[in-house]
Amino acid sequence: MKSLFPKLLDSLTLEKIDDCKFRAGNLYIGSPRIYGGQVLAQSVAAAHQTVELGRFELNSLHGYFLSPGNNDLDVIYEVEEIKDGRSFATRRVLAKQNDRVIFLGALSFHIQEKGLEHMAVMPNVAKPESLTSFSDIFAQFAEKFNIKARGFYSSESPIVFHPVEHYDPFNPGIRPARTHVWFKVNGNYEGDALMDQVLLAYVSDFSLLISSLLPHNVSFFNTPMIIASLDHAMWFHRKSNFNDWHLYAVESPNAGNARAFCQGKIFNREGKLVASVTQEGLIRQIS
Repeated sequence: MKSLFPKLLDSLTLEKIDDCKFRAGNLYIGSPRIYGGQVLAQSVAAAHQTVELGRFELNSLHGYFLSPGNNDLDVIYEVEEIKDGRSFATRRVLAKQNDRVIFLGALSFHIQEKGLEHMAVMPNVAKPESLTSFSDIFAQFAEKFNIKARGFYSSESPIVFHPVEHYDPFNPGIRPARTHVWFKVNGNYEGDALMDQVLLAYVSDFSLLISSLLPHNVSFFNTPMIIASLDHAMWFHRKSNFNDWHLYAVESPNAGNARAFCQGKIFNREGKLVASVTQEGLIRQIS
């Protein structure tokens, strides 16, 4: 199967309608609604086009997923210039379909400055080359249960994922609310620092809520559930080469009231902390 990565890059290259309005298509990855990471990434791409590049770099985003997105409709991104200061620039982004807001985001850009520096230590886990990809793992389940692996769990996934911990989605068992997964692009990539941030935003919505299910012996493959991202925050700490492997270390310190809170850290292969993520999501069991 051919990789969907070229189509992903196409979906992340927005059509300019005017100086602050952009249009984007969707990449279908098997989910009934638009994958939240796509909306995050396209919001980053839209906001990038309204700041002085070379001077400002994205340092954080905060967003709310307000309504499910329709895979069959283009998404319109409207960017509002909130502030252009000496050190920081701030943008608000609305993602719309048929004039209905599906996502609201605030993004902060910062000039390059020297300062004090420290970072978290990357967990000591198995290297990606020694691990089996999600697509190979799910190929076994697909054959056993006569189902078709789609999206991130198929060989055509635009991103390759190598989970550190063994995961049986049909018999998950009870485990700590913690996951580690290596990832990299599935194809040739000659991007730049801007697209690296867009792609990091794209991947950042993956794997978070899965960690919250692990202590409960449930998954969306064996239990009727509604699982959806509610809000999402992300901080970009350092530049990194997105062609190489990155480790996404995720934990869920709390779940209750049908919501789960999750935290993630993204490290490059050299162990540098590239980005940090927090998210709250809906994990509603259907009785």
